[in-house]
Amino acid sequence: MTPLPERAGRRCHNALNALHSALYFSPALGKELSPYGIDDPHAINLSSRSAPLGAVGAGAVTATFYNYSHALVARFVPAVWDAASPETVLAARLRAADAMLRHLLGEEAVRSAEMTEAARLALRATEGCTRSGRPLHAANADLPVPPVGQAPHLALWHAATLLREHRGDGHIAALQNAELDALEALVSHTASGHGMNPKWVMSTRGYNAQDWTAAQQRLTGRGLLDGEGELTERGAELRKHLEEETDRLDRRPYELLGAEGVARLTELAGGFTHTAIEAGAFPADLLGKG
Repeated sequence: MTPLPERAGRRCHNALNALHSALYFSPALGKELSPYGIDDPHAINLSSRSAPLGAVGAGAVTATFYNYSHALVARFVPAVWDAASPETVLAARLRAADAMLRHLLGEEAVRSAEMTEAARLALRATEGCTRSGRPLHAANADLPVPPVGQAPHLALWHAATLLREHRGDGHIAALQNAELDALEALVSHTASGHGMNPKWVMSTRGYNAQDWTAAQQRLTGRGLLDGEGELTERGAELRKHLEEETDRLDRRPYELLGAEGVARLTELAGGFTHTAIEAGAFPADLLGKG
């Protein structure tokens, strides 16, 4: 087997992850859940992503999501399951994914041979994933796989979800090994220039400016941030190590697919992602440090 080029798995994941995560910014998801009384943006996000776990409590969601404030999670979980069961939410989630992908990519792309090829490659990659120690991946892996022959776009979205949660679960292990708590992980990621806008993070993850400042101070005390809130050399090295360690823990799906398969899947998924972004899949203020 031809060895994978450096960061090939990460690049493939990034292309696929955009297709997965676009759902949580799509009006289609709220439209599907609002008839059940789930209309708060936090409730929509928390219920739709945690539904594969079943009717769990706030503790399980905080643990598996990692970077959300427990106080925020507890405002909506487990109360959200009184509005709609996890099974109901999962069905709504899949309908929303269908509507979103048709809207962003167009009917021709959804029915294309390239979509089917991408779905088959991505599903093949998921065969290299492991359940042990990866709760969000494992929960999603127990869900039915949409049939490639009938709904290749949903099969691709399902596979992208499995691969995203597999990498995410591994990334949490790396963060814990580095002794970065939930908010320290977010603050240091933003300081790297690759993270999300602090105001957006605080509003969606349940933190305030005081929480953010306190996390910055803790990181400064460890020599990871300087007085301006920028990464020190040591901090930059830690962030680099975290990504490399996450790559290592996430290598098996892409090794199984092989260099040629990874390159082709990255090309196909990257094309779909580019179209989705051009169609407005993500809010303009999501990224950046302003």
